[in-house]
Amino acid sequence: MLSREAAFPRQAIGDFDAMAKRRFQAPKPERSGGWWYLRIWADVFENGELIRKRQRHKLAPANIGEREAKKMAAEFLRPLNQGLAPISSALPFTDYVREVYNSTLLPLMAKSTRDRYEGIIRNYLEPAIGSTILRDLTPRTLQQFCSALPAHLSYESRDKIRDVLSSILQSAVKYGLLVTNPVEGVRLSPGMRGNRVKPFLDPTKFLGLVALIPEPYSTMVHVAVYTGLRASELIGLRWGNVGTDSITVAERYVRGEWGSPKTKCSNATIPVNPSVIDRIHRLKTLTVEIKAGTAVRRYSAVKGTGPGDLVFASLMKGRPMRDNNILCRFIKPAARKLGIGFVNWQVLRRSHATWLKLAGADVKDAQAQMRHSRVTTTLEIYQQFIPESQRRVVNRLNELTAPTLGLVN
Repeated sequence: MLSREAAFPRQAIGDFDAMAKRRFQAPKPERSGGWWYLRIWADVFENGELIRKRQRHKLAPANIGEREAKKMAAEFLRPLNQGLAPISSALPFTDYVREVYNSTLLPLMAKSTRDRYEGIIRNYLEPAIGSTILRDLTPRTLQQFCSALPAHLSYESRDKIRDVLSSILQSAVKYGLLVTNPVEGVRLSPGMRGNRVKPFLDPTKFLGLVALIPEPYSTMVHVAVYTGLRASELIGLRWGNVGTDSITVAERYVRGEWGSPKTKCSNATIPVNPSVIDRIHRLKTLTVEIKAGTAVRRYSAVKGTGPGDLVFASLMKGRPMRDNNILCRFIKPAARKLGIGFVNWQVLRRSHATWLKLAGADVKDAQAQMRHSRVTTTLEIYQQFIPESQRRVVNRLNELTAPTLGLVN
C-alpha cells in the first residue's frame, strides 16, 4: 500500500490539510440568557467580497440539558463539516439577493431584463421564500412553491418565475453558498389553455394604423413592420447605419441605457426595400406641429443628419425616445380606433415575420432577416398564419366522401 507521502505530493498534502482545517469545526455550545448558542466561522459577503467571519447561531432553548445541546450542535455541524451544506447557506434568501445577486449578476443584464427580474423577485419570490435560509430551499420546498403559483398566471409567466429563481440559486452555487441548484428538476403544471395564435397585423389594418399615427412615429411603425427591427434598435438607429438599400443594426437604446444588440446574430446588416429608405429620408423635410395649450409649436422631425445623429429623436430636445411612451401615446390609441384588440412593438416585429412567410420567403432567409440565432424561433414564435396549402388540403376532405353520399338513405 502506498504511503500518504507517496500517494500525494507534499504540496497537495498541505493544501488538503489546510482545506480540512478550514472546514471542520467543533465548537461547544454556550448558554446565554434563555438560549444555547453556537459560535461558528461563516463565509459572508461584505462589499461584494466573500470573507470569513465569526457568527453566533441560536441553537436551542436554555431549558434543555448540556448533553442534549451538544447532540444538537453535532447534528447542526455534521453537514457543514462534511461539505454537504456550506456554512454561509444559512443566509436568508432575501439577504442573499440584496447583498450578492443584485450587485454581481443583475447589473450585467439589459435594462428591460433587469426590470423584469426585479419585478418577479419583488412580487413573487420575496413574499413567498424571502425569509427562508438558502439550505432550506430544497427541491421539495421549491416544487411546493411552483405548484402553488397563482392559477391565473400563464405557463410562460410561471416558467419565467422559475427561470429567475434558478438564476439566483445557480449563482449561489457559483459563489459556494450551495452545493447544487435545487431548482433543477422542479416541474410546472401544464397551462390551462393550449398554444394560441399570437396577434399580428394584416396589410389592411397596418395601412389604417399608420394613417392614424402622426410623424415621426408613423414612420417608426412603418420601418418596424417592413424591417422587423425591435423598438430599442429603432430608437438607437443612426443615419450612419442607413444605407441605400440596407440598414445596419449596431446598437440599441433600452429605457435609459445604451448597449449592444440583443444577441450576436442581432448585430447584422439586413436588406431593406428602397421605398422604406426613401420614407426614412423624407423625415428630413418634415415639420411637426404640436399643440401647447392654445398655441402651436413647430419642430423639425429630424434634429441632425450627421452619421452619428439619431434618425428618431425626441422632437423638443433631440434625446433618445422611450418605447413605452410611443406605444401608449400613439400606437395603442390608434389601434383602439381601428378596433384592433392588441398591438405592441412585438406585434409589429411578428407582423414582419408573418409577411415574409406570406410573400413566400425561404425559412432560412426569414431567419436571417429576423436575425434569430435559431430557425425554430422564427417558425414557432414569430410566423403566425395558416398556410393556403393547409387550407386546400382541409377543403379537399369532402372529396373523399362525395362519391358515397348518394348511397346513404
